[in-house]
Amino acid sequence: MIRVNLDVVMARRRVSSTELAERLGITQANLSILKNNKGKAIRFATLEALCKALHCRVEDILEYVDQEEANHA
Repeated sequence: MIRVNLDVVMARRRVSSTELAERLGITQANLSILKNNKGKAIRFATLEALCKALHCRVEDILEYVDQEEANHA
């Protein structure tokens, strides 16, 4: 499973959803879908824009979690 840590990165950078959505040119609703791990896909262009806006790396935002290990923890 891929976990989206966008909310964590945003909190560390002290960036609000409103501000980030404006920087990216996307709606707050679409940003919320990403933040809450509800999205099924993300465009590379959006991922690149997120990294640029938040001054971070892809692995700061996306994390692979082994579902079996997560269930046993």
